[in-house]
Amino acid sequence: MNCIVTAGPTYENLDEVRRLTNFSTGRLGSELAGFLVGHGHTVTLLLGQQSTYRPEHSAAKVETFTTTTDLRDRLQKLSQQSTDVVFHAAAVSDFTFGKIWSRSATGEMTEIKSGKISTRQGNLLAELLPTPKIIAELRSWYPQARLVGWKYEVEGDRAGVIALGERQMADCRTDACVVNGKAYGLGFGLVTSIGQCTHLCDGSSLFTALEELIQGTPTT
Repeated sequence: MNCIVTAGPTYENLDEVRRLTNFSTGRLGSELAGFLVGHGHTVTLLLGQQSTYRPEHSAAKVETFTTTTDLRDRLQKLSQQSTDVVFHAAAVSDFTFGKIWSRSATGEMTEIKSGKISTRQGNLLAELLPTPKIIAELRSWYPQARLVGWKYEVEGDRAGVIALGERQMADCRTDACVVNGKAYGLGFGLVTSIGQCTHLCDGSSLFTALEELIQGTPTT
């Protein structure tokens, strides 16, 4: 099968020298790509430039992405080629920067624009704007492919994270959602429908389950 795997973090620019990003290393997605190649699938790996996990890749093609917009554009462009499965494991930044202001002693707000914002400006206020939800657009780009999303949560409990995974599937018309993080606990949950979540103890078990999943017929 022709597979696309996204892995690692996006980042968003504050100015020309500073960035907002997250703690994703890109390891899980990269290891999934290697597993799929080892099982005879053709893989295109989209890997975040800031990923700290950098094994030698056996994917047919590796592209490096930067910002959320860059990752979105690459996925949309790849939809022009034959694709059977998209594993969207990348940790997409939830926010990008809007306007930056300084505030005077009297409370007056002044917008700051600079290639490198100086610390001489003192305390600053930054506007954070939600980034586009790439996963919500995948079905329109890949109408016939199997789509697998991810849901990583640090607050709440396992039941709550599973419910969020089910909601992602319903809202984005994906075929499955991998849930994990502190809220889920050790291991991973593979959600395939409402009320259907399989617990998997480690990455190896998860990869096997995902490879088995994509052998079926996609539901759109």
